[in-house]
Order: sequence, then structure tokens, then C-alpha cells
Amino acid sequence: MTGPSYGRVEAGTMPRRGLLGTGLVLAFAALGRRKAHAAGEQPGLRSLQNEAGGGKTGDAFQGFAPGGFIRIAPDGGVTLIMPNAEMGQGIYTAEATLLAEELEVGLDQVKLEAAPPNEDLYKQPLLQSQSTGGSTSVRGAWVPLRQAGAAARTMLVGAAAARWGVPAAECTAQRGAVTHGPSGRSLSYGELVEDAGRQPVPQDVPLKDPAQWQIIGKPVKRLDTPGKTDGSAVFGIDIRLPDMKVAAVSACPVFGGKLRGLDEAAARATPGVRDIIRIEDAVAVVGDHYWAAAQGLRALRIDWDNGPNAKVSSSEVIGRLREAYGKRPAVQARHDGDVDGAMARAAKRVEAAYELPFLAHATMEPINTTIHVRPDGCDIWVGTQVPTVAQSIAAKVLGLPPEKVAIHNQLIGGGFGRRLVADSIGQAAAIAKQVSYPLKIVWSREEDIQHDFYRPAYYDRISAGLGPDGLPVAWVDHVTGGSVMGHYFPGGLPEGKLDADAVEGAQQPPYDLPAVHVDWTREDPPVPITWWRGVGPTHNVYVVESFMDELAHAAGRDPVDYRRALLGKLPRARAVLDLAAEKSGWGTPLPAGCGRGVSLHDSFGSYLAVVVEVAVSDLGEVKLRRVVAAVDCGQTINPDTVAAQIEGGLVFGLSAALYSDITFEGGRVQQSNFNDYRMMRMNETPPLEVHQIRNSENPGGIGENGTVSAAPALANAVFAATGKRLRRYPIDRRELIRTETSTRTSSLSPGQGRDVAALAPAGR
Repeated sequence: MTGPSYGRVEAGTMPRRGLLGTGLVLAFAALGRRKAHAAGEQPGLRSLQNEAGGGKTGDAFQGFAPGGFIRIAPDGGVTLIMPNAEMGQGIYTAEATLLAEELEVGLDQVKLEAAPPNEDLYKQPLLQSQSTGGSTSVRGAWVPLRQAGAAARTMLVGAAAARWGVPAAECTAQRGAVTHGPSGRSLSYGELVEDAGRQPVPQDVPLKDPAQWQIIGKPVKRLDTPGKTDGSAVFGIDIRLPDMKVAAVSACPVFGGKLRGLDEAAARATPGVRDIIRIEDAVAVVGDHYWAAAQGLRALRIDWDNGPNAKVSSSEVIGRLREAYGKRPAVQARHDGDVDGAMARAAKRVEAAYELPFLAHATMEPINTTIHVRPDGCDIWVGTQVPTVAQSIAAKVLGLPPEKVAIHNQLIGGGFGRRLVADSIGQAAAIAKQVSYPLKIVWSREEDIQHDFYRPAYYDRISAGLGPDGLPVAWVDHVTGGSVMGHYFPGGLPEGKLDADAVEGAQQPPYDLPAVHVDWTREDPPVPITWWRGVGPTHNVYVVESFMDELAHAAGRDPVDYRRALLGKLPRARAVLDLAAEKSGWGTPLPAGCGRGVSLHDSFGSYLAVVVEVAVSDLGEVKLRRVVAAVDCGQTINPDTVAAQIEGGLVFGLSAALYSDITFEGGRVQQSNFNDYRMMRMNETPPLEVHQIRNSENPGGIGENGTVSAAPALANAVFAATGKRLRRYPIDRRELIRTETSTRTSSLSPGQGRDVAALAPAGR
């Protein structure tokens, strides 16, 4: 098997950046576009060649390169260019599968390379940028990458047919070769690349019938697994360059603070320390290796000006969230039907409030950037979800045109949205421009967790009016929280404009609701925020599904049956709910102190139902007994990857629900490492089952879904086991300590029902 090539950089070598040059280049189409360009007309060709940063253009690629996604050399070597970043979600294998299926090569015949920054060639059609996030990669690439493979195959077949003087219809392609059936003649792709370059770029090439698929839909082995198993895979933190030094960084522990003063004497006396570099809000100690840099940083005596956020506390932030609704104008997200009238006529009214904490990304690979700033340009080796944004930010800091900044994207050891922000790359540029040698900047785990861009905290009020049958006749959801889009985009989000992320998952619940009102009150926190795995739905589905469970119990109905009654318009949602219930044994008896909880959502173009089974001890300890998921993500590229992503997302979401919470006191983050920002451990992880419904619908996203469903299913299971409704996570075990009274209450069956405390103000 020809292994993937991820741009490894070893000591004593520098990478060549002339990937394409005097050889023939044909452009098929950028993602989401159908226009074809001739070689001289391709606007992104220079960036595709990766010549930025003053690198050599010799040893240029000779061969066939339609659209930038596929390169075939005269020796037959096939390289597939991956438009999205690989951070453990399996996208390199998925996108390679789409290309290889139509190109008619095996995955064992290809090498993979990360795409360089180029919005013209690699713009993601759903996000409208060259970025990886929101479970959009396969959804955006599903058609364009197959079209690119089909176009290249058609040109190669045409080249062979022309050489033999036979109709192209008599020729077939298989495993990197074209064969003429009647005569048995065969030519490899490498032998055809020169002739293929003279073929016209085809438009609207018919794609293979699904019945002919050899790779798509099959449980193929991931291409990045061997390298990650034997240690040959290169992540950003693995980069080694000649004469490279390593820096450890400390930024002001209060967001918005500055560096006021520094006593360097002890640090400079530390063996191995070479430089101390100051920027406005941080200091970096440079050493021969990370240990020297870290020890030097520890020896520094730093005087911080904590700035305007020195008194920020979690209680203050949550208090502002609670008080914002009604005091600040709410932005309407949805209003259908006579909500006020239906609520007034309701036989019963149920209200609740939910509070969600700040959350860190806490990726396994901490923040790192390797950068070499030279007079003629800059090279950056990093793992980023946004290569063009990273390029732009670094260029601005360095005062260089973007084409002089080369981004060499690497494998990422977990992104979860953190690498959608390029703050650390801008910081690295500000530090590295003060030295002449290549510099690797590495954040400690503490620096990473305490200087993250966090999942926002929220405080939501939700209410419903129930009819005589116990089903909702009115639904009102008041969302309160900060604007991720306002923090993320350079121009911010104008006041009064809806942040779609803030209400995603709340604006369109999957259920039949005759009268609905959803609005959002903006209350931006004084700390940086961004997307977290699950984005908007990870917040809103927790509220919606927890409250749906409350409604079922208030109506005296089984939570699964209650949801079924509201899914008449979404048969795919009903199907995953039924499958999860069946496979989990929903409704069968459990031991005392145990319970099952369910959650359902349709987000990212997929449908997922999850049943969590827990046991809660008398001392409030929660043990996960079993988790069952049923998913419908339409056309499946690789069922093994689907299962792995659901499993990983569930563990990620369950970790947050059980343990995760970022809190502030005196402007500083109180958590620092995995000892106080915990992840689930192997011995805590329950058996996980993922059942898949396969169909011919367009592919849906899969990377976020498990995270979204985990917390509400767990909270509902805890209620089923204890009778105690927890409307905030992480779970506070003190609230679950069992008493004689609570034991009697928790023995009630779902059909007996419970009243739900009114926690929200009346009215809309």
C-alpha cells in the first residue's frame, strides 16, 4: 500500500514548494463551481503551486492535475489533494473515497496531501470558505469531488481511445489503467497523462450508478490509521526544522490584560534558554528544546496589567444572562401561529429554565505553531481548520502580502472548533518576526485551557401549553447567550441581527408544534467565545430534549411514545427513534436506582436518537451502563467512520455533561488541566452501540451529532433513575444524594407523571 503523505518535515531538510510548474495543468472545477479554466486562466494556480514564501520552484510537478484535487505523475503515482483538514474525523479517507471511486483507482494506490490556502480552488460550498467545521465536509464534497474524479477518468479514457483509434465506449478504466476490451490492450494512467492533457475538460460527466460503487458505502480501512499506529504520522507538534528553537508562552491570565513589566534575570540564567520575547499581552521564552523554554518561563517574574476584566466572575456572567431577558431587546427567530392565544387556552402550562456553562475544547494536541519568518516571506507549519484565515492573519501581523505566507497544513490532534480560530497563529507571527531562526511555539496544557475560545454559557427560559391530550399546543423558547458569529467575523454581528448559531436546534425542533415562538437575547460575555463540537445544537437540543422529557412526564406519558406522537411529518426521525428504543430495550424493567433517557434531533442533515442507561448510587454517583444510538445520515461513505464518529461524539458530550465546566474568578479561568477539566476515562466508558439506517438520501453530517445528543439523554436518564430533574450540567452529584423521600418519588413509573416546577416568567 502506498501510504498517505502528510508533508513530513525532518531534520536537515526543507520542503519543496514547487508542486506544479511547467507541466500541464488542467482545472476541472473548484468545489461548488462548474466552470472549467484553462491552465493559464486558473486564478488560484500560483497558490496551488504553493510557491508563496520565496520557495524554490524547481523540480516542478510534471503530469496531469485536473482541478487541483488529482495529480497523476508519469510514473503512475496518484496524489489526491484533500480540501478539508483531517483532525481525527476521517475526512481524508472519506474525500479520497469520493475521488477514487470515480477516478477508478484503489485507496491503496493513492497518496494524500493537504490543500494549501486557496479560496478559488478549495472553497467549501456550504461554508463559503476554505474551512472545516459544522459537519459540512462530506455534504459539500459529495458531488464536486465525484465530478472531479469522473472528469479525470473520462479524459484518461479519451486519451487511450485516441491513441488506439477506437471508440471511447469500448474502453474501461480500473485500478489506474485503461483497457480496450475487444483487443485486450491496456495503458496505465501514468502512460496517458501527456495525452490526457490534450483532451478537452468535460462538462457534466455522468456519475457512476450506486450499484457500481466499489468503495463508497463499504467499511474500508482509514488511510491515516497506519501512520497514527506506528508513529509516522506528522501532526503540527511533530515538525522539526534545521536550526529550529522552541518557545513556551504565557499570555496575560485575564482576557484583555497586558504585559506591564518583566524580571528576566532568573530565566536568562536557565540552561538552554536563548531568547525572551515580549509582545503586547504575552511573553515567550525561547530555548534549545521545550523543557528549557518551559523552565525559563517558570523562572520569569511577570507583572501583568489585568485590565478591565480583572473582576469578572462566573456568578457575575450567569447573573447577567439571567437578567438580560426582558431588559434587552430580543431578536425573533421564529413565530408561527397564535402563540399567546394557544397558551392562554392550554389545559396545562409547563415552564422551566436551563443553564449551560462555558466549555473548553481541550484537544489532545495542545496549541502549537512552527514558523520561520524571513525577509522574503514566511513559512508556517500548523494544523488549522481555516488555512486561508490563518494565512491572512499572519500576513497582517508580519506586514506581508498573503502570497508571501505559505501555510503547510498538518494533521490535527483534535479540533472540535478550536482550530477554527487562528489567534495562536497571529501570536506566533508576532513572536517569530523578532527572531531570524525557525521557531516552534507550544502552549502548555494550562495555557491551552486557560486561553481558549470557549463554548458560550447560556440561560434559556422555555415554556409550553399542553392540550387535553397532553401534547403541546404552544411552545415558547427564550434563548439568552453571546453571539459566536459576533466574536468570530471581523466586522462582528450588528445589534438586532439574529445569530443563526444561537438558535440552531431551537428554531426548528423536529416535532409537530402548532404554535411556536423562539427568540434570542444577546448577552456577550467579556471572554472570547467560538464554536464547540456540536455548535448551536449542542446547546439548544439539550434544552429542547430535556424539556420534551419534562412535558412527557407532566402529561403522564412515556417519553418515547410522547415523541412518536409529534413526529408525523418526519418519518426519518420517527425511524431512528423507533430503532433506538427497540435496540435499547426501552420499557423493559431495570434494577432500582437505574433509568433510561432518550434524546432525538435532526441536525447537520442527519437524524440521531440516543438512549442512555444509568445507575445512580445513594451517594449520587452516576454510572453509565449502556448507550444505544440509531442514526440516519443518508448515503454512507464509510459505515465504520460513521460509527466511530458517533461513539467519539457521545464520549465527548458525556464528558461535558458529567465533568466539564469553565469558571472564572478574579477574571481568571479556574481550571487548568485534565485534573480539574475532566474527560471520561476508559473504565467509565459504557458499551456503545451504533445502529445505522442506510438509504439513498444525500449524505448528512456526522461529526457533531453524538455530542449533541449525549447530554440530554443522560439528564433524562438521571431523572428516570432518581426523580430529580437537573437543568444544568455538569451534573452536581450532591443533588442526587438519595433520601427516603426521593427514593419513593423515583419509583414512580413514567405513566404516573410528575408536576414540573415553574421556573420561568409567564407570557412571551
